Amino acid sequence: MRWALGISYLGQAYDGWQSQPSGRTIQDHLESALAQFAAQPVSTVCAGRTDAGVHGLMQVVHFDTEVTREPFSWVRGTNSFLPPDIAVQWAQAVPDEFHSRASALARRYAYVLLESPVRPSIESGRAGWVFRPLDEAALREAATRLLGEHDFTSFRASACQAKSPVKTMRRIDITRHGPYWRFEFEANAFLHHMIRNIMGCLLAVGQGQRTPEWIAEVLAARDRDAAAPTFPPDGLYFLGPIYEPRWGLPDRTAAYDWLP
Repeated sequence: MRWALGISYLGQAYDGWQSQPSGRTIQDHLESALAQFAAQPVSTVCAGRTDAGVHGLMQVVHFDTEVTREPFSWVRGTNSFLPPDIAVQWAQAVPDEFHSRASALARRYAYVLLESPVRPSIESGRAGWVFRPLDEAALREAATRLLGEHDFTSFRASACQAKSPVKTMRRIDITRHGPYWRFEFEANAFLHHMIRNIMGCLLAVGQGQRTPEWIAEVLAARDRDAAAPTFPPDGLYFLGPIYEPRWGLPDRTAAYDWLP
């Protein structure tokens, strides 16, 4: 039987999603917990790998197993073996043709940013930070340059393993709640460090260091050196993939509404 799980986690203490020899990854902890609960090895496939320090509000994984359990048992049983900053939010049996990565139509991320003359304290590791005031109109105008299908080479990390730098940015929403900004991105797929590199450029515009038109120039350059430095991972959250309704999977977890 094939199962899908929705996972939420804080990424501060981990070396990203993908399993590594250090064992300090989300996947390592999840597969260890699943193996202890199922009393046999379990190998998972995720919807989208996240970097060290990046958080997940609805990472979706699938795995195959001969073990028979009720959905609530997979949730509670697996959680009993997980650290407190990683939790299975839901479990659901899915058809064998479902694939957490290949079946995703799009993916969503949010970046939470604190605008304050004083650095974060309780938000440390959970929000990015700028101390200069941001120009909301300039941010919105700059973001429009990124919508649609583009070659995002200028926003791609050198270690990126994606076959093509061409992606389609479907949506960028920018909202503000007091000193907190939320940048939400939706695309068919993302490149390694793509959002963090976009954030660096948007904030250069928002702080008046560059004009909104500069974003189009960065895109056209197709050169990582043309863009701003990579912004820290602290405020980056994987909101989860988008699937066709026929799979019947939740589109969010309880943790999804925690963000400002």
